[in-house]
Amino acid sequence: MEKLNHPAILVVDMLNDFVTGALGCDRARAIVPATAELLDAARKAGVPVIFCNDAHLKGIDRELKLWGDHAIAGTPGAEVIPELGLCESDYVVPKRRYSGFFQTDLDILLKELGVQTVVVTGLHAHMCVRHTSADAYCLGYDVVAAKECLNSFTEEEYLYGLEYLKTCYGADSYSNAELIAAF
Repeated sequence: MEKLNHPAILVVDMLNDFVTGALGCDRARAIVPATAELLDAARKAGVPVIFCNDAHLKGIDRELKLWGDHAIAGTPGAEVIPELGLCESDYVVPKRRYSGFFQTDLDILLKELGVQTVVVTGLHAHMCVRHTSADAYCLGYDVVAAKECLNSFTEEEYLYGLEYLKTCYGADSYSNAELIAAF
């Protein structure tokens, strides 16, 4: 793998409610150590780390009708899990829909940082990561999947998500070791 072209790490929905709370699952917890490792390496290499976090408005947001109350803005469930060590140098982009780009300032932030490649991590590969990747691709960013730092509710959904990212957005999947060497 060659060096990544002006990368940033996008961390999608690694929040208390998705890992241990309202929508938590063992598969979400399984990626925490690898994600922490990748984020630490990115920070040391000067690669921006951007958290794209659900921050829903209770009783209003459409997703709540499908998924129930989760990641309500201002609650502990909407906070980044402590194991990822949110740092002062990190960026946080709140979102109210699946995509980290939909009506947020993520695109302008990436442009101001000079980012050309987004490395997607987080939850869920077949949903929020997929929609964020779709918008990244349509906005002209190269998309790369951190396969050890992505997951879904089931193995089938995870594999489907990775294959979809590859087929539709040309997103190759790499291990942490490969990504860290490419910073």
